[in-house]
Amino acid sequence: MAKKNKYYVVWKGKRPGIYKSWTDCQAEIEGFKGAQYKGFPTLAEAEEAFESNYEAYKGKKKPGYTSAELLKLGEPNYHSISVDAASSGNPGIMEYRGVDTRTGRELFRQGPFRQGTNNVGEFLAIVHGLAYLKKRNSNRVLYSDSRTAMGWVRKKKCNTKLANTKENQIIFELIERAETWLKSNSYNTPLVKWETKAWGEIPADFGRK
Repeated sequence: MAKKNKYYVVWKGKRPGIYKSWTDCQAEIEGFKGAQYKGFPTLAEAEEAFESNYEAYKGKKKPGYTSAELLKLGEPNYHSISVDAASSGNPGIMEYRGVDTRTGRELFRQGPFRQGTNNVGEFLAIVHGLAYLKKRNSNRVLYSDSRTAMGWVRKKKCNTKLANTKENQIIFELIERAETWLKSNSYNTPLVKWETKAWGEIPADFGRK
């Protein structure tokens, strides 16, 4: 059974944002020419989508895996660390961490920070993880479940829509430091997407869904 949508992203409408009901979403797109919107079952998915763009989600459904695909994916590489972030609101209180994938032992944790987003936290978590592994000359894999943040890391740019305010100045200082690190460091760490549909929640998950 497909998950019921509980959150609605409006990329283009009267007031772009994330809405908790179809009624609220409809009020923002009704009569708006060229409105761009889509529903998502979880806040985390909605937040990730809002930080991205409509074209990345237009007309697409998130597929499940066939038995053959699951067999091909196999088990995750446990010689790895996993990173994740959590945000209570968009923006809201944000924190991130990295753990040992096999044991769940926490390796680093930052936050909470005020007025952050989940995707910004995911970006910072990945860069922190890359720096952590490079400092230890480790050959571990690094897992993240955020395609958006992984894309930002590969482009060496945190392309967030988050407004820079007095409340979240420290977050933007961390973003600047992370971008500088990416531009001035090379790394051999494989950055791999954690396949949630096949393996369950990433071990670094904060368990707040």
